[in-house]
Amino acid sequence: MLKALHKNWVYAPLFFFGLLFLIPFLIMMLGSLLEMREPIGNPFAWIVNETKSIGNFTYIFTNAKFIQWTMNSLIITLVPVFSNMFFSAILGYIFAKKEFPYRETIFWIMMGVIMIPSQLLIIPRYIMFSEFGWINTYMPLIVPEIWGIMGVFFVRQYMMTLPKDLEEAAYIDGANDFTVFFRIYLPLAKPVIATVGTFAFIANWNDLLTPLIFTTSEEMYPITVGLASLLTKEGNFGVEMAGSLLSFIPTFLIFLFFQRYFVKGIALTGSK
Repeated sequence: MLKALHKNWVYAPLFFFGLLFLIPFLIMMLGSLLEMREPIGNPFAWIVNETKSIGNFTYIFTNAKFIQWTMNSLIITLVPVFSNMFFSAILGYIFAKKEFPYRETIFWIMMGVIMIPSQLLIIPRYIMFSEFGWINTYMPLIVPEIWGIMGVFFVRQYMMTLPKDLEEAAYIDGANDFTVFFRIYLPLAKPVIATVGTFAFIANWNDLLTPLIFTTSEEMYPITVGLASLLTKEGNFGVEMAGSLLSFIPTFLIFLFFQRYFVKGIALTGSK
């Protein structure tokens, strides 16, 4: 009895903090159903009293360029996601299983690049992309995100946990490097590759700074910049919350779908 009570008390703080983190989502969902022209000071004052409707969602789909913003977000998100998963898998396999000169030196130099804040590269990138004629196009939002160093790190750490005997047995049977990678290691690395894809999707879908710098017209805005501009123009809390809810749904579904792979990939990445 005391053991069961102690166990429940252990979970009680987790339950409390879980509810605490749900409050912003509750505000977002209830706020999306409000027809209110002015920003609110106390978000809890209207939870019960205000009239709820779906007018904000209707406004977004009929008056704002929400569909165009969503398509832009999908383009600048899905291309880096698939390219990140592909290149991270290949490079992670090479750094984990192949021997070549200065392998560790090259890898840790790559890891050191992460220490440079991405904000410091905004101005040099803007000058370079301006010379290329890429401003207000998809290119500056896609090309730098084709592959990510952290994705390579995750896949490398995961593949280092896989036994080398699999590779040696395949070579004895006459397999080449491509067969070993695509038929043996790639299927076994599904959890960590799904983790890399999940991280890439969330990072690119929710990115505000980069498209804010490199896009100049509403037709090229992704959903993050579009919602920010909508709040500036409308000043409508309900419309902003409705747009935020619609923007949140894809990331929630992606995480929900890949959750079992995500947890397994994170758990096994640091096991060696």
